[in-house]
Amino acid sequence: MIPVAFYDTKPYDREYFERAPGADQLQLRFHEFRLNQDTAGTAEGATAVCAFVNDRLDAPCLQRLHQAGVRLIALRCAGFNQIDLPAAKSLGLAVVRVPAYSPHAVAEHTLALLLSLNRKIHRAYNRVREHNFSLSGLVGFDLHGQTVGVVGTGRIGRIVARILRGFGSEVLAFDPFPAPEWAAAEGVRYTDFGTLLSASRIVSLHLPLTPQSHHLINTQTLGQMRPGAYLLNTSRGGLVDTQALTEALKSGRLGGVALDVYEEEEGIFFEDLSGEILQDDDLARLLTFPNVLITSHQGFLTAEALGEIARVTTTNLRQFAAGQPFLEGTVLG
Repeated sequence: MIPVAFYDTKPYDREYFERAPGADQLQLRFHEFRLNQDTAGTAEGATAVCAFVNDRLDAPCLQRLHQAGVRLIALRCAGFNQIDLPAAKSLGLAVVRVPAYSPHAVAEHTLALLLSLNRKIHRAYNRVREHNFSLSGLVGFDLHGQTVGVVGTGRIGRIVARILRGFGSEVLAFDPFPAPEWAAAEGVRYTDFGTLLSASRIVSLHLPLTPQSHHLINTQTLGQMRPGAYLLNTSRGGLVDTQALTEALKSGRLGGVALDVYEEEEGIFFEDLSGEILQDDDLARLLTFPNVLITSHQGFLTAEALGEIARVTTTNLRQFAAGQPFLEGTVLG
């Protein structure tokens, strides 16, 4: 049996991993705390570690994992900006991920945020709970006929575009690696980033976080957006410069913002801080805007996605133990 140390786990992680096919062939050790340089020593005796989006696998952390005898890092997520891949390679650490657990889960959550933001569902819900049945201030707009910009047309972006086309929206797309055949089949039109920003009533981000995409949405690009436009981000928090976003909201440049991710979410998202003072001033400021809707990185949180994350990760762990190739598309570096 291969011993595996899991980090930043919640009850739902344990539930789905313990019942995943082949889990009885693994020795699972679940930790609630995050993996970083200071906690890496707890992996002693584990052949593999399983990390999540807010674990910090920088070079010092990886060095400690290597010294502890770890040989495999399994990311139970699609993103990999939390790990120093060159450092892992230099230490001989194999790295795998779950490249496509359920693109439908994140895509559908994106549309749920958009609909809630536009039709003020969150505000209406709170009003009715207090027996306030007034409709003042709850006016939205039809998605039918609106121009929506989808930035990034990987698996998730394509599903978002297809759903929006179902609403009758015109969809513009931008991607460094366009897929013209897919776009033609779906009635989507590729354009340059600047044109997308200036023409779209709604802009939705579906890009990985890379040095090139970091703070893609900044003071300059926010200034290119249509006045009153909506911005959606269910990808990675670092795509958006939070302070620039706040200024655009204060000036009234943006009509609304819906976020499932935040660039400084580590130590905040996934945690219950309801009895504490929020120490992040930027996030606290965002939460004061009536036209901002934030969820705590829950786009992936469906039964189907959790099951697929557990299945792919467990399969890779078993393949590693048996000296067999990993599942196609899961290897990094």
